Amino acid sequence: MSEYPQQPGKLIKWFDPRHRSLGSWAFILNRVTGLGLTLYLFLHLIMLGQLAKGPDAYDGFIALVKNPVFLVGELLVIAAALIHGLNGIRVGLTSFGIGNSKQKQLFIILMSLAAVAIIYFAFRMFAH
Repeated sequence: MSEYPQQPGKLIKWFDPRHRSLGSWAFILNRVTGLGLTLYLFLHLIMLGQLAKGPDAYDGFIALVKNPVFLVGELLVIAAALIHGLNGIRVGLTSFGIGNSKQKQLFIILMSLAAVAIIYFAFRMFAH
């Protein structure tokens, strides 16, 4: 029997976020933040390529990064990096058999630490 859903109803259930375990949320969060950081890396490299075009391109870039929408994007990158990195530490520890019985508590502690750091960064970025 195939592990993939055969009926449209089962496929919709697979994407339903309700009734998921904390482990499922940790997995989904790690994948989504990893994909977001990969997208950011490509965008960052494209932007660096534009900056190599000279002083006018640099001045345009500086004007862009002062935009509040860009600051929100920067905060999202910081949030993704913190969440992905701290969740990765949890995955690494449990891969070596450290804290296997305390995965839920470890996830909650690390994500709480990420939330505090994100709030700190948001305050520092938008307080000026």
